[in-house]
Amino acid sequence: MLPDDPVSHEDLHSRFRWRIPDRFNIGTACADEPARRDPAAPAIVDWTDGEPVTLTRGELAERSDRFAAALARLGVTRGDRVAILLSQRFETAIAHLGVYKLGAVAVPMAVLFGPEAIAYRLNLSGAKAIVLDPEGMAKLDGADADFPQLRAVVCVGGAPGAHDFYALLDDARPGFAAADTAADDPALMIFTSGTTGHPKGALHAHRVLLGHLPGVQTHHEFLPRPGDLLWTPADWAWAGGLLNVLLPGLYCGVPVVAARAARFDPEWALALMEKARIRNAFMPPTALRMLAALGSRARDFRLDLRTVGSGGEALGRGTLAWARENLGVTVNEFYGQTECNLVLSACDALGVVRPGSMGRPVAGHRVAVIDGEGNELPPGEQGEIAVRRPDPVMFLEYWGNPDATREKFVGDWMLTGDRGVMDADGYFFFVGRDDDVISSAGYRIGPGEIEDCLVGHPDVSLAAVVGKPDPVRGELVKAYVVLREGAEPSQELKAAIRDHVRERLSAHEYPREIEFVSGMPLTTTGKVIRRVFRERAREEAEKERGRGGG
Repeated sequence: MLPDDPVSHEDLHSRFRWRIPDRFNIGTACADEPARRDPAAPAIVDWTDGEPVTLTRGELAERSDRFAAALARLGVTRGDRVAILLSQRFETAIAHLGVYKLGAVAVPMAVLFGPEAIAYRLNLSGAKAIVLDPEGMAKLDGADADFPQLRAVVCVGGAPGAHDFYALLDDARPGFAAADTAADDPALMIFTSGTTGHPKGALHAHRVLLGHLPGVQTHHEFLPRPGDLLWTPADWAWAGGLLNVLLPGLYCGVPVVAARAARFDPEWALALMEKARIRNAFMPPTALRMLAALGSRARDFRLDLRTVGSGGEALGRGTLAWARENLGVTVNEFYGQTECNLVLSACDALGVVRPGSMGRPVAGHRVAVIDGEGNELPPGEQGEIAVRRPDPVMFLEYWGNPDATREKFVGDWMLTGDRGVMDADGYFFFVGRDDDVISSAGYRIGPGEIEDCLVGHPDVSLAAVVGKPDPVRGELVKAYVVLREGAEPSQELKAAIRDHVRERLSAHEYPREIEFVSGMPLTTTGKVIRRVFRERAREEAEKERGRGGG
């Protein structure tokens, strides 16, 4: 935890020291210890149906105990992986904390995922159990795959072929003895996308929560403060929702608001923040840009915001200025990756804000711009943003992929794949990606999985997927497609191909633009040269902006 009374960025860094205990368990730290302090205090408040429903700290502690015991009765043991395919709801938190208490490894999955994406992650992780709802059950049943290691399916609301979540809790005994885990023991596997091939499972230790706290407290200006109340529209399956909001809120005793919506709507978000009296929000830049599209109408809502943090892609000067004028707060931009999150941050309370910048290093983290040999570059020189190990927020490994783990490092520097510049005052500025990862609406999307899905369509022969610059999303997913012989290009076929990806992978990964091309540039080994299409997409976006401004 940070000191709560720093007077400057330099003062904060000089006083901060990591205090990572040898033994630590996320489940007991986020459920049992807060419950001991005040069992009747709210842990999570669900506003989905328009009126608040509260889960207290005591209830969360007891139910997560029961869920840990239920998993044990189903044959899940320490180190086993448990997939969690649930949206923002009480059961998501109960499942996570129960898994951690058992000493098992949680594998969160976004509710946006389709059957193929779910099947891939289940089988790569070797999950022994999955927790889902009826919608997730339908996707699991629709997956064209076998799950040889899956032993138990638990459904919130019940479904044929699955254990009922609350029936399991009712049958389990309270007072589960949590596993005595080391801070370095595995706790969590979050899948991330790479430049080629399929997503990788970034394995994190229990200490990852403690590693996140300085960054969370920096962009929320020394949370917890009296009256603080956290909310994000981001799915709790993503690092941004789970590790930036849900778990830190529970750990710090700050109530967390849950609210489910089919898709993000800016007026819905503003109405929720007004009604629930949200004090602290994590808003991805795309969500803020959608709010900014309302202009001054946002001022019609009576908000009580104290802090807003934003990260996942560049925020932009215009959105920062709009928020100051219309939300009444300075958005604190931050930076990190699934493998090593919240290592840079702005903090308006300390005067650490510079338009266009991602902020300065968070206390406890060593961040630099380096060259290809791992040498730190001086201010003003462009290179790759890197984070120095050891660092408690840094991942343990890519699950089952030692080669990719090794390639992530040069010496003791973890490579981010992001190019940037640091100025003379220590502020970092994002320049661009070193690889093919697409940054769209706060999501980092690897093209390989989408391309594989595209060529699974009966009319598609070859496909290249790139990010096309977009004023709202940062980048949108664009696919260049070579059709099989006999297939005729049409708008109907484009729509069918889009639906093919959306239904099988995820609603955030499907190509929003498809262009049919006659051929595909390939390397001598048969790999698609995406660089050709990235340049083409950039030129298209520039021409479209020119027409829009003309």
